[in-house]
Amino acid sequence: MFDSLDDWLIIAIVVAVLFYGSSKIPQLAHALGRSMGEFKKGKAEAERELKAEQAAAAPSTGGPH
Repeated sequence: MFDSLDDWLIIAIVVAVLFYGSSKIPQLAHALGRSMGEFKKGKAEAERELKAEQAAAAPSTGGPH
């Protein structure tokens, strides 16, 4: 009956409207968007740091021996 993500999304929206009321939904969506943005920034920063550490730890292969 609820096999796809779309079905669950519709149910979640209906429950949210019933639970919070229609006036709170925009505020919740705004807060969710801001949290996702912060998460993406943190993820990008962590990836950047990992790449920098890997580049610093990798031995250089160029030059005469």
